[in-house]
Amino acid sequence: MAHRLKSLRIDGALTQSQLAKALGVSPPLISSWETAGKPDLPPAIRINAYARLFCTDRSVSNGRVRMLDEDELDADERARRRELEEELLALRDAANGNHGTAQAAGPVSEELRRLHSGPLYFADGRPVTIVCARLPRDMRKGMPYTDPSEPDYTEAYTLADLDTLLELQGHIRAANPLSQVVIRADDSLTGDDLTTHLVLLGGVDWNFLTRSLLDRLDVPVTQVGRLGDDETAAAFQVRHDGDTVTFAPRLIGSELVEDVAHFYRAPNPYNRLRTVTIFNGMFGRGTYGAVRSLTDERFRDRNGGYLASRFADRDTFSILTSVQIVRGEVLTPDWTVPETRLHEWPGSGE
Repeated sequence: MAHRLKSLRIDGALTQSQLAKALGVSPPLISSWETAGKPDLPPAIRINAYARLFCTDRSVSNGRVRMLDEDELDADERARRRELEEELLALRDAANGNHGTAQAAGPVSEELRRLHSGPLYFADGRPVTIVCARLPRDMRKGMPYTDPSEPDYTEAYTLADLDTLLELQGHIRAANPLSQVVIRADDSLTGDDLTTHLVLLGGVDWNFLTRSLLDRLDVPVTQVGRLGDDETAAAFQVRHDGDTVTFAPRLIGSELVEDVAHFYRAPNPYNRLRTVTIFNGMFGRGTYGAVRSLTDERFRDRNGGYLASRFADRDTFSILTSVQIVRGEVLTPDWTVPETRLHEWPGSGE
């Protein structure tokens, strides 16, 4: 594995520093991956980035290194990327089984390695606060267990996007076992909460913190909330060169068949040493689909790998994604499919 990684770099005429910058890692980490006999192996998202970078000679031009977008690759280059990714994953699996540990521990170790390398792994081990919207008061009227004066009051019943919250909280806890992970309603946040890693669920209609942050953060995407019961008014708008492009969910009658969701990552404006992550759909199913992009075990590695390669040198970025709903079931978006990505920011070359 180490020899193959080193040969790819040397054949591409790259220094360790150049490769590290392209992959968004440190040069010592590249060195450790290229040293035979070392137990450290690149995680799946970095394997994806290696394959994307070295599948084409166009990645290096006039001494400059650039990670091409998936939709910039031609058919031959995409085929080469898939072959190279499969080769490197096979080499890594073989190396993972030869570290002197029990063979049965390999799959468990690999699964943990994958969990601890994705976008929802916070390497500094600091606290994480998941922020949900509180259901409007008129919706809570008549619902059981939502009145604090009731003996069986359950605060979770007062929160929006419960299925999404369960999915996200379980994944973040598993990926960050040493971090304190708490759930807060948007109307009960403290000053200490705001300076942690923030993970926001839901859009501008109910989650006031999403609304507040999107107003002040540097992103050309805005959300037009639903006006009362008018679901046709719901949409995301993207500003570009003085024009505005609208991306709206698709309903057939009253049935939602395609939602639009926004994933956003940036430094936390209340504490630049932490991050803010927003999962925001026009409807709850869009929010759920956005979260599943990074928690679904069938897609999280490839989607995380896409983010790592596409935004390797960025700490602020966003993706507007389509979320398909088939017979009431939310399908996890695959960000390596260009049609799924409705808008990306920053764009290539920005």
